[in-house]
Amino acid sequence: MERLLILEDDLALGEGVRLALQGDDRPVTLCRTLAQARQALEEAGPFALLILDVNLPDGSGLSLLEEVKGRVPVILLTANDLETDIVAGLELGAEDYITKPFSLAVLRARVNAQLRRGKGAGNEVVETGEFVFDFGRMEYRKKGKLVELSKTEQRLLRLLVQNRGTTLSRGDLVDRVWTDGAEYVEENALSVTVKRLRDKLEEVPSKPRYLKTVYGIGYTWAVK
Repeated sequence: MERLLILEDDLALGEGVRLALQGDDRPVTLCRTLAQARQALEEAGPFALLILDVNLPDGSGLSLLEEVKGRVPVILLTANDLETDIVAGLELGAEDYITKPFSLAVLRARVNAQLRRGKGAGNEVVETGEFVFDFGRMEYRKKGKLVELSKTEQRLLRLLVQNRGTTLSRGDLVDRVWTDGAEYVEENALSVTVKRLRDKLEEVPSKPRYLKTVYGIGYTWAVK
C-alpha cells in the first residue's frame, strides 16, 4: 500500500489532486496547514510520498521538507517558477517540483515515477546503459569489464544511480556521501569525486553522457 500526503491550503485544488491520485491501494491524506500535516505524519504514517505546497497559512512547506529530509520523497507545489524557489527546494532535498497551474495528468505521472524509483531503491543490481552495478557485491562493470572504485566514489555513484533522472543538489550529496562524522567537508571534494567517476566511467569525461551537471544545482545520472 502506498500512502500519500498532500499539503495544500486551496481546498478545491487539494481535493482535485487527492481524487486524481487516490486508489484502492493508494490512500491519500489531505492537509491544509503545516500543523495538520505534522499531526498526520505522527498519527497516520508512514507515507510513501509527500506533495507539499510552499506557501501556506501557517508557514512554508519548505520547513516540513527540511524536517523529513532523507526519510520520505517529496514533490513541491509552488505558485512561483523563480529559479531561487526551485533551487531552495532541491537544496533541501525535494525529489521534484511542479509549478501552478499544472496538469493533473502530469502530476500523476511524476508521482508514479517517484513511487517506481522508491520501489527500486533497494535493488542491489542496477543495469543502466553500458553498465552493470552490483552494489551488494561492490562490483562495477563497464561493457563487461570491472571498474575499481573508491569507497567515496561508490557512495556517490549509488546515490546518483538509485535516483537516476532526478537532480541531487551539491549540498545534499555532500551531506549523504561524507557520513564519517567530519564537521566540515570542502565542497571541492565533491567536484573531485565527480571528476574521478567520470574519468573511470565516461568514454569522453569532458562530455559526459551519464553523470551530468545541472548547473547551479547539482548532478544527475541520466536515464538510459
